Amino acid sequence: MTSSRRHFLLVAQAAAAFSLAGIAGTVAAQTKWDLPAAYPASNFHTENLVQFANDVDKATGGKLKITVHANASLFKANEIKRAVQGGQAQIGEVLLVNFENENPIYAVDGLPFLAASYADSKKLAAAQKPALEKILAAQGMMLLYTVPWPPQGIYVNKPITSVADMRGLKWRAYSPATSKIAELIGAQPVTIQAAELSQALATGIVESYMSSGSTGYDSKTYESIKYWYDTQAWLPKNAVLINKKAFDALDKASQDAVLKAGAEAQERGFKISAEKNDWYKKALAEKGMKIMAPPPKLTADLRQVGTVMLADWEKKAGADGQAVIAAFRKP
Repeated sequence: MTSSRRHFLLVAQAAAAFSLAGIAGTVAAQTKWDLPAAYPASNFHTENLVQFANDVDKATGGKLKITVHANASLFKANEIKRAVQGGQAQIGEVLLVNFENENPIYAVDGLPFLAASYADSKKLAAAQKPALEKILAAQGMMLLYTVPWPPQGIYVNKPITSVADMRGLKWRAYSPATSKIAELIGAQPVTIQAAELSQALATGIVESYMSSGSTGYDSKTYESIKYWYDTQAWLPKNAVLINKKAFDALDKASQDAVLKAGAEAQERGFKISAEKNDWYKKALAEKGMKIMAPPPKLTADLRQVGTVMLADWEKKAGADGQAVIAAFRKP
């Protein structure tokens, strides 16, 4: 081999090594996060998550890539919090009321008629936040943002005028609070998460439940149930949680990008939820569902249920819970 040929090969090898090192450096510089979510890709919460992920991607110049896994495809709804806590997922979206058995603070926005409007929901979220952040910090997580579902109404397979008309109905429960409501109204609670609801309705496993217009539309409830009473009982919140170690491992610019995109997602989510509330009701009506105003006796009965549940909740939640309610009720 001639000296010039040898020199050429050495230069080529050096260039190739430099190029590979550059590629490796690019790969090493990119961080990938998985974001499991429990609801369909078409749901407004999921669409908001995707927008959040895109915003982070853009703000970090592709350094942080967040992949949203919709419809409980990565973890089931009740597994997502544990996955984030244990580091199997770096970030995830959960329905807070699902975790009342861990701590009553999680369930304050599932109490009927405590906060039954978007303005009150925002106020309750602010009152709940310090106690919620304290609990999550002890579990190695941090709260990024929350977004409420539209107000909750009653899906039922027959006309009703009072709680007495609901006794014995097979009632979908998805949280301790909705199980408690079933107990208080004399219905039969059946635990069904969102991803299994369509099948449960189609097969008659459940015949009534309380949720938003969003859930009714996503699950095609109108194919099995024809009545929805717009009780506007409460606005439960989804929360996006981050594994604290995963967040701390990011550089400062990426951390700032995540926090900024999260704040924007919360503001956007509240706005979209309110807009979607009206849209879902119209869409359900177009599918043949009867959207009913609750009769006065039904509203009075449900408010009584809410009073009982709040008193029980305050006993369980202790000083932290009382502080949340006091902050919420402060003028």
